[in-house]
Amino acid sequence: MAWQAMGWNEHWEQLFAPHAAQGLLPGRVVVEHRSSYRVAAEAEEMAAEVGGKLRRSATGRIDFPAVGDFVAVTPPGGNGPRKIQWLLPRRTAFIRQAVGERTEEQVVAANIDTVFIISALDNDFNVRRLERYLTLAWESGAQPVILLNKADLCSAELLPVRLAEVERIALTVPTHHLSALTANGMEALAPYLLPGQTICMLGSSGVGKSTLINLLLGQQIQTTQEVRPGDDRGKHTTTHRELFVLPGGAMMIDTPGMRELRLWGAADGLETTFSDIEALAAGCRFSGCSHESEAHCAVRLAVQRGQLQPERLTSYFKLKRELRYLESRQSERTSQERKRTEKLTGKLTGKLTGKLTRGAAARRDGDSRD
Repeated sequence: MAWQAMGWNEHWEQLFAPHAAQGLLPGRVVVEHRSSYRVAAEAEEMAAEVGGKLRRSATGRIDFPAVGDFVAVTPPGGNGPRKIQWLLPRRTAFIRQAVGERTEEQVVAANIDTVFIISALDNDFNVRRLERYLTLAWESGAQPVILLNKADLCSAELLPVRLAEVERIALTVPTHHLSALTANGMEALAPYLLPGQTICMLGSSGVGKSTLINLLLGQQIQTTQEVRPGDDRGKHTTTHRELFVLPGGAMMIDTPGMRELRLWGAADGLETTFSDIEALAAGCRFSGCSHESEAHCAVRLAVQRGQLQPERLTSYFKLKRELRYLESRQSERTSQERKRTEKLTGKLTGKLTGKLTRGAAARRDGDSRD
């Protein structure tokens, strides 16, 4: 498939025009490793790495390419990898807080139209985890869709119970249950798998993402493993993010299973995911009601009447606290960076002042000797 069919349109053509004038070529990132990439450009995929221009202009991890990004690369020349010199502005992006101690964002996938949130209907079923994924999916700007896989492992008695649990938290999000192993229910995905559309597949290890991608591709591309007996948790069979072109022309971004999904700047996504709580909050007597101890709280009244599950409200509080903590960490990091900049500026100013003072003194000494 020509890379021009990989979501490229007039919008990207206009954004790329200044780079075309510099003799660079357009492409799309299809594979991301730690420090190297594969880019679909011209009529082939090629190895690429971040060039000096992009590296010097980057202010953080978010400014580096991710799978799904449209980029400007150097033309052929030499035997080494192409250089990615510019990153076109992202239309949408699924972003989480990077794993580790540093308060830093990580782009999981860029320029996506739909987010497939994969959850399993086996012993690893968890609606609270789904709420977390939905929060970041809504924040990405793409349309979330919940896929409940492994329906073949869920009993006839338990299936409607779990579907009802998801329906209570999904609200307006389309939800489908299927089995990637038996291919039952796969017809429901057809409306999303249109030519030129980019879908990102997200979920924890063991939910069946690799099995699903293999089924959609019609061949065994991704390695699959058995889940751990007892709790049905999986191993990381996918080790990097990669964009695949499906037979019908849609594109699917597969990602490694996420055992840790921390929020990043997802206030709007949180409001959308918990729009039922936000709507109830409009009925509270006090505009700044925290829904914890205030009188005449419509949210707590809904819990008492059985209209809102207490577990959902607890999940809402938890994610809110996480966002507040993140904001404090970001503020602290900004303050530390500002202090480092001021300290460095002070040192440079001191050195420059010292040089100017010594130069003036030298000139005075020369004048006095004359």
